[in-house]
Amino acid sequence: MAQYLVTGGAGFIGSHLTEELVRRGERVRVVDSLITGKRQNLAHIPNVEFIEGDLADPAVAQRAVAGVDYVLHQAAIPSVPRSVQDPMTSHTANVNAALNVLIAARDAGVKRVVYAGSSSAYGNAPTLPKVETMPAAPLSPYALQKFVAEEYCRLFTQLYGLETVTTRYFNVFGPRQDPSSPYSGVISLFISALVEGRAPTIYGDGEHTRDFTYVANVVDGVLRACHAPKASGEVINVATAGRISLNDLFRTIKNLTDARVEPIYAEPRAGDVKDSQADISKAERLLGYRPIVNLQEGLKKTVEWFRTSQVTVA
Repeated sequence: MAQYLVTGGAGFIGSHLTEELVRRGERVRVVDSLITGKRQNLAHIPNVEFIEGDLADPAVAQRAVAGVDYVLHQAAIPSVPRSVQDPMTSHTANVNAALNVLIAARDAGVKRVVYAGSSSAYGNAPTLPKVETMPAAPLSPYALQKFVAEEYCRLFTQLYGLETVTTRYFNVFGPRQDPSSPYSGVISLFISALVEGRAPTIYGDGEHTRDFTYVANVVDGVLRACHAPKASGEVINVATAGRISLNDLFRTIKNLTDARVEPIYAEPRAGDVKDSQADISKAERLLGYRPIVNLQEGLKKTVEWFRTSQVTVA
């Protein structure tokens, strides 16, 4: 039985990782500042050690990694618009905290750090699908910050021998994604609005596309990245290799919810990427990864969760 640290483990993706690790019989410690995470996301999961603290404080990072075998670094402020409005706070959470975790993990002899990267690093390069060998071209402070932390991971492997893997996420969605913030993922915002009979907002013309990835796929990819022997030092896309426009996504969710409203269109947001789709051949080769839940099935699961949990927008 290994000891895992899930940073940001009270958040959306982090709580799903925590849940699966506990299901597998592993020991799990969570560290979370609860700025965006919620204790209730962990309430149903037994035997989780919880540390409340901000990883921008080196002492919190050192305490969190003590005695840990694997670190799954999910903690971040995952919002392009918020990073545009407040780049310093975003930088502190997304770069300083990541560097503290890497230093603490190196000094504590952690076996491997798996870092939650972002497809936003690819920017608006017209080539699809996005391949890990493409140069980074970030369009927002958030995208730049996530890429900088990726580079720190690579350097810590190269310079210090700390095993790291970056798993680049592509628009992850699923149960427990918080719709109460304007910075939330578009699927949670669409579903919560349509379930309540409200008109959601689409920024731009709605023809921009995304590789929406159900959270169970990400959990599977991250946990594979913990142990894959040839993955250390690598950046690996974890997604579905598909894409759908926001207009088509809206119509799909509208059908699933039997809603009778239409979207409101607003001006495009600064820093938003036009199209995104992952090449997952590297994940297949190095991790043995294949998507286990497709978009339609994931949307059905997520709609059902929103309905049964009676999630409402504050």
